[in-house]
Formats: sequence, C-alpha cells, structure tokens
Amino acid sequence: MKNLRSEAVRRGVSHAPQRALLRSLGLTDQEIEQPFIAVANSWSEVVPGHLHLRTLAEAAKSGIRYAGATPFEFDTIAVCDGLAMGHEGMRYSLPSRDLIADSIEIMARAHQFDGMVLIPSCDKIVPGHLMAAARLNIPAIVVTGGPMYPGRVHGERVDLISVFEAIGKLQSGEMSELDLEELSTCACPGVGSCAGLFTANTMACITESLGMSLPGCATAHATDAAKVQISKQSGMKIVEMVQKEIVPARILTFQAFENAIRVDMAIGGSTNTLLHVPVIAREAGIDLGMELFDRISRDTPHICNMRPGGPYFMEDLRNAGGVSAVLKRLESKLNLDVLTATGRTLRDEIASFSVKDSSVVRTLEDPVHPYGGIAVLRGNLAPQGAVVKQSSVEPAMLRFRGGAKVYNSEQEAIEGVKRGDIQDKRVVVIRYEGQVGGPGMREMLSITSLVQGMHLGKKIALVTDGRFSGGTRGPCIGHVSPEAALKGPIAAVVDGDEIEIDIPERRIHVNLSDGEMANRLANLTVSIKPHGGFMRRYLEWIREGRNS
Repeated sequence: MKNLRSEAVRRGVSHAPQRALLRSLGLTDQEIEQPFIAVANSWSEVVPGHLHLRTLAEAAKSGIRYAGATPFEFDTIAVCDGLAMGHEGMRYSLPSRDLIADSIEIMARAHQFDGMVLIPSCDKIVPGHLMAAARLNIPAIVVTGGPMYPGRVHGERVDLISVFEAIGKLQSGEMSELDLEELSTCACPGVGSCAGLFTANTMACITESLGMSLPGCATAHATDAAKVQISKQSGMKIVEMVQKEIVPARILTFQAFENAIRVDMAIGGSTNTLLHVPVIAREAGIDLGMELFDRISRDTPHICNMRPGGPYFMEDLRNAGGVSAVLKRLESKLNLDVLTATGRTLRDEIASFSVKDSSVVRTLEDPVHPYGGIAVLRGNLAPQGAVVKQSSVEPAMLRFRGGAKVYNSEQEAIEGVKRGDIQDKRVVVIRYEGQVGGPGMREMLSITSLVQGMHLGKKIALVTDGRFSGGTRGPCIGHVSPEAALKGPIAAVVDGDEIEIDIPERRIHVNLSDGEMANRLANLTVSIKPHGGFMRRYLEWIREGRNS
C-alpha cells in the first residue's frame, strides 16, 4: 500500500508524540501500523432514522479490522425533519447539511485518515456525508441506515405521512381525535427512515445509484440482518478501496450523476434532490443545472409507483429487487462504464441484477407515467425555475388556473386553510420561505398534508419560494426562484392575481404585464424575518453562493 495519508501522524522519529497519543487510546503497535479508516457516524437518540446507527458502525468497524485496517469512529449532528416540522426548528434542517460536511472534513483532514465509511440515514444528513466525500476525495463508501417498516391500522399499511394527512381529516371532521391517536401509535413501528419514498430514502437510492454504496444498501431495512451484513462488507470494501486508490473522483463523474438522476426520475423521488444532488456534484467539480434534471425526466418513464403518490412502500421495492432492479430496467439508458465502490463497473454489476416483481418495478414499455417524476417549470413567476413532483399530481391538476391567495409564511397559510379562507380554484402562494427569506428554506409538510387531509388537493394548487417535503403529493410547486426576499416576481403577487400552471408545458405564469410587474417590484419592501446566531452565518454562506 502506498501514499497512506495516515503516515503523517504515525511514522518516523518526529511523530513519536503522535504514537504516544495513539497508544493512549489502547492501540497496539500493529494497529498503529495499519491504514487508518474513519467511521463517520450520525448516530443520535433524537432521530428515529439514526437510533440504530451504532450497531451499523460496530459492524463496519468489525469489517475494517477483519480486512487489516484500524477504525476510528466519530459522530456528526443530525436533525429529524419530522420533529422539526412546523416550527422554527425547521429553519435549521437544510443548513445542517453544510455543518455535517464541514465537520467530516475537519475530522478527516485533521487526523489524516486513509479512507472513510460514512453512516447517515435521513434527509439532509445523507447529502452532507456525500458532500464531504466529494470534497475530501479520499476513498469513501456510504452505508445508509435503511428504511423503517410501515405500521398497520385495521389491516392497512400506514406511515408518518398518514399521520400528517390525518390532521386535515380531523380538521374536516372525517376523523376523531381518538382515531388520530390510534394512528399515531401505530404509524412508526420502529427505527429507520420513514417507510415511503420520501427525501431520506430517495437520497439512499441516489447514493446507491451513484455507486457510492454497495448494491442492496438503499432498501435493506434498518432492522434487517442484511443491513448489518452490508455494513460489515462495506468495512471490508473500504480497505480494498484504499489499497486500489479508488477515490470519489473516480466514481462521482458526470455520467454517474446522470445515472442517479435517471433513477430518481424512474422511481418518482423527492423534489429535494434538486437541492442536494447539484451541491454534491459541485463538491466534485461538476456543474449540474436544473435543465439536466428536466431533460432526463422527459425521456425517463416513471416505473415505480411509490408512496406518497402511489401505494408501494420501501419494503415493496426491496422485495422487487431494490435499486438494482430499477437499474436493470433502465439498462439501455444508463452510462454502464462508470466505476462503483465495488471496484467494478456498472456494466459488470448489472449482469447479476434482476427484477423480482414487475408490478412494483414496471417495464419501460408499461410505465406508471411516460415521463419522469420531477418537472422544472419556468415563466414570469419563476424566471429561474420552479420544481414539482409531477408523478404525484392527479392528471386533472396537471393544468390549473386560479386566483392567488397570498401568505407571507407557512404559519399564515396553515391558519388560513383552517379558517376556511381557501376556496376552489385558488393558487395558494406561500412566500418569504426561501433560503434568505426563511431564512433556511423550511420544508413545509404541515401545510401540504393539511390540504390533502381536507381533500383540497384536487381543488387548489400551492406555490412557494420555499420547499416541500419528499412526502408531499399534489400540485405543489416549490423552489420558485428568485425568491421573494431577493425581489423575485413572487414578491409582487397580490390576492386575486390569476396564476396559470401548465406542468406538461413546463410553464408557470402570473397574468401581469411586464410593466405592472416592474412597477410593483420597484415599490416593494421585502419582508426579512429576524435572525441571529448560526443563521447569520448561514446567510453569509448564501451570499457567497455556497449553499444554493
């Protein structure tokens, strides 16, 4: 093995003090002589998707030792989006992604590790780990923590989104508080990332599609023995990657990102991938624009009808063959010569892949939809783009026109819906929730679930410069850019303005003349929410273009 970074802290006379410190950890001379492998673990007692990660870290360390290297485990922070939802805590979710990447960078650079096993699970944590891997460019492999199983109520499978949407059913009188509490008791039966194809599991599928985790990792459930086995195998594999100098730059190529985006479109993943995947790519020195997502979406059929838009949970995808089955279906559309963490090309790997259930992973000739899961819209309301999960929109709502009902925060919108302010054929505009205006670009699952639970999803559309959860369904258009706090056109909209949404034509337009729009924006005073502490630093990052 050559060019081990860890030699900088353990070899030669000048590093006798470092060897003394390493011995104080209980390391033997043999362990000090072996490659040093970091195990970056986002374990937390706060996050259900992360509570079991200590078990996976121990398995990974066992694999590292078996392969002849020395593991060093450390932790990162982790925010649970579900617990942070609907209050000021959600402002910290997206910013936490950069802190996670920074903390892994600091630990890896400071201690000169030769390789890394990265163990994240939930929404912003997986992208933070991948950002660090791309930035550091030392051998790295990812073990995503795995989904939880769905719960059951009266024989019906349910998940966290079922509970969020039930609040709207309670509001409309369709459900009692006793029924809601019963559902809450059963919906999340154990650890893991939430059971449907929401942002966490979408990012796990993308990680596997990129070749940064072993086949089967994304859909091996949190409590499965298979997840522990994959963790051990990943521990062994990282030592091989160090020996063969397989670094992220060899895996995270433009062609690999194209593959991952194609898988995202085929499974109908979360719109949050348009926030995360380009930033991961940027750390690898690759520019991915929104146009690439839209181009791939146009010629990639949606073949997995997953929750929240469809009936299938992650356990169904696992039983159908997992991400490997999706890759097999997409074989003719993929870049097959990309390298993966196995040390083999996707072409070599895909030969052993198979589809075990064609009702879950459908053929390209018989898709759920002929187009991919995500669409990028543009128009005078979003000149720099907006995003919608089109695979979760009812056909009748793909084209929609209505008068605007404007709110300057998610809380205002929730209160308005509960009051009964929203009539049919309205476009609910929620602004000043972007990265600057939020600040922090909160995920707004509470309002979208309320709308669905009250059966308004086929009557109204939602538009925001913030973002929606991976658990969102219906005509919910997010990431409207420029955002209101930057005097984007969404800031000029007033109640009653007619907004047209045409998803097939990729268009979102407010019926205002250019002159009227310019006049309103010229006389506008933007609304910036008070902020301090870490959020002040976060806004400096935004101005530097770091987090966009």
